[in-house]
Amino acid sequence: MSGFDAFAALLDYPVYVVTVNGPRPAGCLVGFAGQCSIDPARFTVWLSKANHTYAAASAAQELGVHLLPPDHELAEVFGGLTGDTSDKFARVRWHRGPNDVPILDRAPAWFVGRVLDRAEWGDHTGFLLDPIHVQVPSSAVPVLSYRKVADIDAGHPA
Repeated sequence: MSGFDAFAALLDYPVYVVTVNGPRPAGCLVGFAGQCSIDPARFTVWLSKANHTYAAASAAQELGVHLLPPDHELAEVFGGLTGDTSDKFARVRWHRGPNDVPILDRAPAWFVGRVLDRAEWGDHTGFLLDPIHVQVPSSAVPVLSYRKVADIDAGHPA
């Protein structure tokens, strides 16, 4: 294990499902994401270029970003299956949210963000988002973290 791999192995941060409206809804589990500005509010999600969702997101004007409940159900579907061969949305409860972006009903918190910019670095592309519609609970809720999903075999490995 390299020095940086050992450093990264110590990290534990939330995981998200990013959704996008396209010819058909698309979505994937994302481990690289976070707030990147306070004023104005900005958030960046990094999508693997090998991922089925990447193509739909590359053409999208908005993306949905969902925090996940602590169980594995949504993470297994959106991280363990590929949209190349599976209809992930047939396996979960969801509805069309703002601007028809797919919203996962079990997500304890989510936002829809307008794509302001894209940056291609390495094997992922960063999507800079301006949060335009936000849904949060009235009190704190537990969310799924990276270490809790490390056992999921990627549906579309890089």
